[in-house]
Amino acid sequence: MHLTSPYPRLPGLPEANAYYTFFKRPEQAEWPDFTLHIDARTGQRRKYSEFVKRIEDLATSFATPTSRGGLGFKEEGELVGIFSENCMDYITVIHSCLIVTSPFSLISGYSTPFELRHALSLAKVTRLFVDAKLLPKLLPVAKEIGIPTDKIYLLLGNAPGFRTISELVDHINEKQIPFSGVRPAKNDTLAYLVFSSGTTGLPKAVMISHGNVIYSAVQSAIVFQDVADSLPPVTPRGIDGVNTSLAYLPMHHSYGLHRYCLQSFIAPHTLVIMGKWDIKVALQCIQKYEISSLYLTPSIIHQLVNHSGIETVDFSNIQAFGSGAAHLPLELAKKLGAMVPKDAIFLEGEFLNRRTVGAIIQPPTGALGGKVKIIPGSTGVLMPGVEARLLREDGSSVGLNETGELWIKSKTIALGYWNNEKANKETFINGWLKTGDQLSVNEQGCFFFADRVKDTLKVSGTQVSPLEIETVLLANPKKLINDVSVAGVDGYGRTSDEKVPHAWIVLSKEGEQVGAKAVIKELDDWHKENLSKYKWLRGGFEVMAELPKSPTGKTLRRELQDRYEERRQKRTDAKL
Repeated sequence: MHLTSPYPRLPGLPEANAYYTFFKRPEQAEWPDFTLHIDARTGQRRKYSEFVKRIEDLATSFATPTSRGGLGFKEEGELVGIFSENCMDYITVIHSCLIVTSPFSLISGYSTPFELRHALSLAKVTRLFVDAKLLPKLLPVAKEIGIPTDKIYLLLGNAPGFRTISELVDHINEKQIPFSGVRPAKNDTLAYLVFSSGTTGLPKAVMISHGNVIYSAVQSAIVFQDVADSLPPVTPRGIDGVNTSLAYLPMHHSYGLHRYCLQSFIAPHTLVIMGKWDIKVALQCIQKYEISSLYLTPSIIHQLVNHSGIETVDFSNIQAFGSGAAHLPLELAKKLGAMVPKDAIFLEGEFLNRRTVGAIIQPPTGALGGKVKIIPGSTGVLMPGVEARLLREDGSSVGLNETGELWIKSKTIALGYWNNEKANKETFINGWLKTGDQLSVNEQGCFFFADRVKDTLKVSGTQVSPLEIETVLLANPKKLINDVSVAGVDGYGRTSDEKVPHAWIVLSKEGEQVGAKAVIKELDDWHKENLSKYKWLRGGFEVMAELPKSPTGKTLRRELQDRYEERRQKRTDAKL
């Protein structure tokens, strides 16, 4: 069964630098000089015209030789790492890199030294733009892998001996150095790397091209235009009369990157930028800055609908809202919908780094000319330009309303994994991407999420690799365990269908000598020191005499999960 999108086909587009998709478009000459960015913490504001000049000045600094006070980026061989929480200049660096075709690597600001070392080494980063408060964590790792301090710059904060973005831009203006221009790019020119956890161990770097970025933006433009054509006209109620969004999603994640750093330039749009999520600050900003668009994740929605005093918060200015990064349970969708105006537009999408941003979206009622009836609980329909197949394990196609693994084909599919040919062969097959998601589809082309084929977990909307956690536990220098398996379990997640990691461990002789309790304490401290908080073993530890194995030696995770669930259910029944 071969499936296509109900949206119009993607147009043929000339090869170009992705920068031209977001700036220099003819209609932008008519845009008002609106407030583009607001810092939620300081209240600092930046106008659209100020931002455009800033990215061009920073790009000029990149391209200007060091002899003239620039950074002297080479036309090839540079790879810029961005290691920071959200801020205005995070977006500045991204577009300046696009201008000079120097690919950037998005590195989580929550990374531990262990994770940071892996990311910088894998990506082969040559330059770094960082948040000053992260320097104590970064500098020892940078020294270890050979990144000199004169190749590290600050996009947020100040520190002695490090040049800031403002200093780089000021130098270009003081010397009156003209804009260096936009370097040409092709569809397969690397734009950036984003890290994606899988089932093969440590996170892999996914290669996204200029062509991927362009077609993803065109996808979104088609969806937005269909909404505008299908529904009654809406006058934006945000600041300066333009749509205003709360930008709290991490910009190092595909969802936040595309929502705030790229697609926000399709039409005039104000972003109120939060460094990181804080529910109290978020609720204050929603009212203070007249937020009109609110795009969330299921875990954030769970926090909101259950927040004490949420009934006193005024959401009446919301005109559009949505969910992404993970499947949204119907129960949460209903609770969120009851909080916002009835005429607010709702959009839900499934996001995956290897798809650049999205493959399936739930359009609002009335969209697509009313020809697709969206059923509650449906994930939605294929995005423009996306083809799909649902296959059984033996490679045969499933029928309508039968569950199979989703394979997709699109011009938004990533180039592949950076320096990982084995993973490329297993994931990108004859132009198709094996997603690892189990879905079904009905007669109207509406998809329904069933499960994940692979062992990857979604915790707070972010992928977590059990094998990565296993690798860290086994790396403990005290050698307290001989074997370990990590898998998702119920009962601790923020939503009813969210599973969190749980570890089953087999003690070594050294572990038996110190005792199970001491081993668990040691491994708990160790993994929390070396892994980001969302990867922590919230499901806890369990000591086993041995792990169940298949005849080929593969750990039977499903058997461990079934045993765990059976015991959990017995405990629940006993309480009742």
